[in-house]
Amino acid sequence: MTMRWEAFLNQVRERGEYKTTEEAERAARTVLALLGAHLVGRVRAELAARLPEHLALILLNPLQAHEPLSPERFVRATAAWIEGATEQTATWDVSAVLSVAADAAGDELTRRILLQLPAGYDLLFGHPQPA
Repeated sequence: MTMRWEAFLNQVRERGEYKTTEEAERAARTVLALLGAHLVGRVRAELAARLPEHLALILLNPLQAHEPLSPERFVRATAAWIEGATEQTATWDVSAVLSVAADAAGDELTRRILLQLPAGYDLLFGHPQPA
């Protein structure tokens, strides 16, 4: 089921403790553009189908990644794309967006998403995996 635009942004705004919806939207657009570069095939398409249309298009037309980024490098890349962000605030941005995306995806799809990503993304999605 596709999550509605307002619902997605409201959840990101709440989890990220943003003052405005615009801040939540900026984080969502940046994080999903970077995530889209790391997901391929059916998994990316299935996640896109569960996101609001505006964000699905961003996920499906991602920024280009030359190699898979570790979670730490993903956070640094997010910080580079968000004006005034630090690694600490970017970690907050990434976790707020990815945890809402995981809720939209559901457990089974989130598990398949995590299989496509380097180790350590489970914490950013709010789905810690046993060691």
